[in-house]
Amino acid sequence: MSSIQTLDRILQNFVDSGLPGCGLQVVRGDETIYEGYFGYSDLEQKTPITASSVYRQASLSKIPLYTVMMMLYEQGYFLLTDPLSEFFPEWKNSKKFVTSPNGAVHAVPTDRPVIVRDVLSMKCGLPYCNAPGETDNPTVRAMQKAMQPLWDKGHYTLREQIAAIAQVPQEFEPGTHWQYGFSSELAAGIIEVVCGKSIDQVFEELIFTPLEMKDTRSHFFGNIQERMVKLYGRRDGQVVPFQTAMDDKHLPGPEHECGWARLFATVNDYSKLLQMLANGGSYKGRQLMGRKTIDLMRTNGLDEVMLRDFQDTYNAGYGYGYGVRTLIDPYAGNHNGSLGAFGWTGGFGSWCEADPAERLAIVYMHNFIPNEELYHHHRIRTAAYGLLK
Repeated sequence: MSSIQTLDRILQNFVDSGLPGCGLQVVRGDETIYEGYFGYSDLEQKTPITASSVYRQASLSKIPLYTVMMMLYEQGYFLLTDPLSEFFPEWKNSKKFVTSPNGAVHAVPTDRPVIVRDVLSMKCGLPYCNAPGETDNPTVRAMQKAMQPLWDKGHYTLREQIAAIAQVPQEFEPGTHWQYGFSSELAAGIIEVVCGKSIDQVFEELIFTPLEMKDTRSHFFGNIQERMVKLYGRRDGQVVPFQTAMDDKHLPGPEHECGWARLFATVNDYSKLLQMLANGGSYKGRQLMGRKTIDLMRTNGLDEVMLRDFQDTYNAGYGYGYGVRTLIDPYAGNHNGSLGAFGWTGGFGSWCEADPAERLAIVYMHNFIPNEELYHHHRIRTAAYGLLK
């Protein structure tokens, strides 16, 4: 079986192979069975990675987001069948692009509106569109046109972004395909509407404070900026510093607003969220959400067509539930965990998985471009599950 020494060796090997630094925590029930930090948060200054190192979460921001959505769902704030126009009236008359036999592309009304379930399960038909650029995708072109006035302004609110995208025809009929994209912004917007508060305030009240996640937020405070690990990447075979425009989103002030700011967190902070999810919604004796709601969250909602949209080498064996991938075939995924284990990945290298059957929470983080996820994450996943007797 695996051991603490096994995980130490794997993490050290990551660093020896060129990764600047990384951290990992594995919790079973309420007990940490592994925690380790290797390498540097700043190579030039030789600043070591520690438990207090802060990482950009990028798309790993989605687990807190969809956890809050499911909390609000079980409290009756909305139904999964509610149309998006109930929260954003400008979304009432949605359209989609279709291609005629002669190859012409034109917009027609959708057969049904986008509903909350589509938002939670990435079936809206709206990809990401974060900047201008050449594209053959008519939906992306339409999104670029809609967003250009906001990009020209330089900063914009989440509500402005959602209103702009409302005029864009979707890539397909809602609910018929899985597509990673604009769903998370819509989810954050729904939260703000039903709670009457900013997404940051809701996060604070529902998860950050109850889970004692003192270092997880959207905007810099205290000495967080000093503790952020430096972003690196490979260029011409060398490990060099990289910059990301996403870091500007963390700066306080309306001039840095750009839709929904992404989260940053420490390994230990994020582990508390995964611990709660792995333990049926309970954290330190407090029940923060229902166990059966978590079961719904991690239920696969993809049919054969959608699984082809979703699965690749990295996601082999997984389906997709509400904001999370979920294990449906351990053999196909070469996965030594349990059916229904669930989690997600951040583009800079953060990764997590919660396994309610084993009450196991695994959180791994580094910040690197490309994140080389297939190499790092599956090794961590396999060795972490190997700790179980």
